[in-house]
Amino acid sequence: MPRETDPIMVRPVTSSDQDAVLTLLEPYVEQKKLLPRTIDELDVLLQSGFVAVCENRLVGFATLEIYSQKLAEIRALVVAEDLQGQGVGRRLVEACLERARQKKVMEVMAISSAETFFRSCGFDFTLPDEKKAFFLQTNPRR
Repeated sequence: MPRETDPIMVRPVTSSDQDAVLTLLEPYVEQKKLLPRTIDELDVLLQSGFVAVCENRLVGFATLEIYSQKLAEIRALVVAEDLQGQGVGRRLVEACLERARQKKVMEVMAISSAETFFRSCGFDFTLPDEKKAFFLQTNPRR
């Protein structure tokens, strides 16, 4: 929750946040950093999501998709461009990780090109027991 002198509050998403989240996601979809979402897909993301709010403006979003007790994924992490580098993304990641801990999920992954950011949040390419994720691109980005 917000610190006494901190104007940024991170909280679970409410149904009234849908339009603001869509607006926040749009530039990242246009840049092909995120996949476009249908309203139904967005509704699913919102159920387990968090927003960052600053002075009544939604400035960040992230969701934790829990696949099983073993694995969850931080998805759709975005921060308004003018507030990037101010700790908003880290606070959203912390909220997702806290939910994973509460739900007793063993591992959380993030698929992102923001390597430096996620490494600064404690993520790495392998888990301590040497597990790795492997990828193969079957279709080019469009």
